[in-house]
Amino acid sequence: MELYYTFSILIVLASFFAYLNLRFLKLPGTIGIMIIAMLVSVGIRLLGDSYFPATTRHFFDLIKEFDFNEILMGAMLNFLLFAGALHVNMSDLKEQKVPIIIYSTVNVVLSALIISMLLYYVAPILGIKIPYIFCLVFGTLISPTDPIVVLGVLKQAKVPKRIETKIVGESLFNDGVAVVMFAVVLKMATDPTFDMSFGSIAWLFAKEGIGGLLLGAVLGYTASRVMKKIDDYKVSVLITLSIVMGGFLIAQSLHVSSPLAMVVAGLIIGNYGKKVAMSEETKDYLGKFWELIDEILNAILFLFIGFELLLLPDLNKQLVTGFVAIFIVLFARIASIVLPWKFFDIFKFFGIKSAYNKGSLMVLVWGGIRGGVSIALVLSMPEGEYKNLLLEVTYIVVLFSIVVQGLTVGKLAKKVLEKD
Repeated sequence: MELYYTFSILIVLASFFAYLNLRFLKLPGTIGIMIIAMLVSVGIRLLGDSYFPATTRHFFDLIKEFDFNEILMGAMLNFLLFAGALHVNMSDLKEQKVPIIIYSTVNVVLSALIISMLLYYVAPILGIKIPYIFCLVFGTLISPTDPIVVLGVLKQAKVPKRIETKIVGESLFNDGVAVVMFAVVLKMATDPTFDMSFGSIAWLFAKEGIGGLLLGAVLGYTASRVMKKIDDYKVSVLITLSIVMGGFLIAQSLHVSSPLAMVVAGLIIGNYGKKVAMSEETKDYLGKFWELIDEILNAILFLFIGFELLLLPDLNKQLVTGFVAIFIVLFARIASIVLPWKFFDIFKFFGIKSAYNKGSLMVLVWGGIRGGVSIALVLSMPEGEYKNLLLEVTYIVVLFSIVVQGLTVGKLAKKVLEKD
């Protein structure tokens, strides 16, 4: 009943904030909900104890009991990635397959390394001593981009399909890659018994990553073949729900990446499954169902990101560090996008020179928005000396990314569209 009670309050608040945003602020839905939740959080911290002490304490307890990491990484992320992949056209991904593969793998590794090295050398100047391994932990958790905000903004801006496909394709896959990388680096930082040999790390990466891809392929193909035999939209919806929820349990028991499994399963069902197993009625109902699930979960996710402000010990202590980290993360994003592009452009591999121009690269850089995944990853760290520091810095970077980049990437994309 406690979980039901918590979700009931979150749904009520999300719907109320969504109404206020649509009626008055008129910002992109998820960003508007988050900003209102942040303003409410600030109001509670400033005035709550003086005017509504009992209600304030009760609300604090409610937010504290909500295990954001477990709910997002264990449930919501799988639903969101599956829903996102379900609506992606495989033929569009194939046209951009090389840049998407590069930017969802090489980009994440490059970004994490650049961020960790810069933070390690800049932190002492700010009076902070932090071991390199924890700088690398921060680099891995802040590197994945969030497809949720930018996808909605880009659709409103009516950007070219090729740019949207690159950003969405990168975001869908780099979430899974970054989660695997974070798990490995965190184990290196916190587990003294962990075998740090190349073979051990490579095996862990291969098991989590390739295992997740294979599991997703099996789940997606099996579900498509089963749906072909019945073609009933009600049962098809139940089957897709079972793929997401049951698939997560299977991935956990096999110790493979559930985010990667959900992306692959969603792509297969959304393309092969729709082609061979579904009537137009089933496609319509299935698409609308998962679109609604996507909207509801995103509303709750960004509501909680706004209320996370209540749980931070003292955000003021790390304002300077967070401000510096914003520039470090942006620089790493630029470098991790431009360096692979320059390499392929010089050697003219796979025709990437014609697929990319400076305008689309600008949108790729600015559209690399950080979100709930980064906050969930930092919250998953065990309690220790550096957790609060990394939590506060991560929150500042995520806020800047969602509010500033999220509200301006559409205008930037429109300018690129006009030039093209």
